[in-house]
Amino acid sequence: MQCTLSALVLCSKTQERALPSLPPAAFTDLQDICQRLETALTGAFGYEKINYLMLMMVDPEVHFHVFPRYSSEQVFAGHRFPDSGWPGPPDISGGVAIEGALTHSLMRVLRNHLPAQGASAKPDDPTTLTR
Repeated sequence: MQCTLSALVLCSKTQERALPSLPPAAFTDLQDICQRLETALTGAFGYEKINYLMLMMVDPEVHFHVFPRYSSEQVFAGHRFPDSGWPGPPDISGGVAIEGALTHSLMRVLRNHLPAQGASAKPDDPTTLTR
């Protein structure tokens, strides 16, 4: 479900179930990862605000729900994506179901706008957070 266009989940590579249990390197890498992620989302969709929610209600491992926010309905690949919670908290009770080709198109656009990893990012290090 896309509660807003390009909503995603930022997950820890570890199986930690509490934020303070993450290794220090994960917190260091989070800055670079969020910067790259926001650059990609801005380039791809031009969001107006962004919300990071750490809910961990169903999946117990450390993760953030990332909701780019828009003051008006967005259209992507012929599909309409309202931000029904704007300007308040994101409405996570619904959204637009995406699958198949639409999912692949969305991921391709985001990847095309994703900048290269900074010096602090270590893609093979299991202690870092990743997109």
